[in-house]
Amino acid sequence: MRVAALGLAALALMAAAPADLAPKKHAPAKPAKAKPKAAPAETPPDEESEHVVREGETLGGIAARARIPRVLIIEANGLKAPYAVKAGQKLTLPRTRHHTVKPGETGFDIAMHYGVPFSAIAVANGMARDAVLKPGQKLLIPTVIQPATPAAAEPGKAAARAASAAAEARDAASAPEFVWPLAGKVVRPYASRATHNYHDGIDIVAPAGTAVRATAAGKVIFAGEEPQSFGQLVVIDHGHGWQSAYGFLSRVTVNQGDNVRARERVGLVGRSGKAPRDQLHFELRRANKPTDPAGQLPEAPKGGAEKPKG
Repeated sequence: MRVAALGLAALALMAAAPADLAPKKHAPAKPAKAKPKAAPAETPPDEESEHVVREGETLGGIAARARIPRVLIIEANGLKAPYAVKAGQKLTLPRTRHHTVKPGETGFDIAMHYGVPFSAIAVANGMARDAVLKPGQKLLIPTVIQPATPAAAEPGKAAARAASAAAEARDAASAPEFVWPLAGKVVRPYASRATHNYHDGIDIVAPAGTAVRATAAGKVIFAGEEPQSFGQLVVIDHGHGWQSAYGFLSRVTVNQGDNVRARERVGLVGRSGKAPRDQLHFELRRANKPTDPAGQLPEAPKGGAEKPKG
């Protein structure tokens, strides 16, 4: 009974307690106000790869702030004279790479290695197109913008790698059936750029005046003097990423823009440029990368080189 009485007394005290001592009900907490998101930091002008023109901007001003030659922005975007730009217009800004000239390296070597015309490299560096390069000289290599393909526009590195691999596979599968440009002794074979004494093609000796013939059908994209190394030079585009080059010629017998057939004469053997004797410097390139001609040509022709005429 005593325990029961104590329990009743406790209940009575609780009932008589002031209202302000009773447990209070807490109102639901108000949600904290979301902090405003910070605006994304703008890319510095000299790092932009794309620029949206603002009111009052000029092409010259954009080029100066981006530190890109104005002419390269014009070429990358296909702008027409008088090269006026409008607010809201998107411009592609071709960023540059850097290259240090190696001993014996020519503008042709560098242009073919990066897949950028030497004329564009010369413009980017304020040089003449026939300027002689010096070992140790530092060059800006502009990026030549190609129209985006649906595969290249897919997000993610995996998609880009897959597209690149597919393109290379197509190029390899569609390689022309190459033939020897002339018959003669190979005095210097191909050596990859991974080696110290690399050589991007093969050198074939033959009498002066021997006909040099196209290794496959294609279009002549260069025919003339390459003053730094190869002298009289012909370069043919065979499509699907394949090109061939013929250097040290005494005479070029085709013109830039000509369409040539396989085995059609493109020049005559000589010792122009840095050739130490009468010989042909011959290169094959796929996707602007040197390729060993031995892996693409048939068995070497037997017998001597074609005798020069008169």
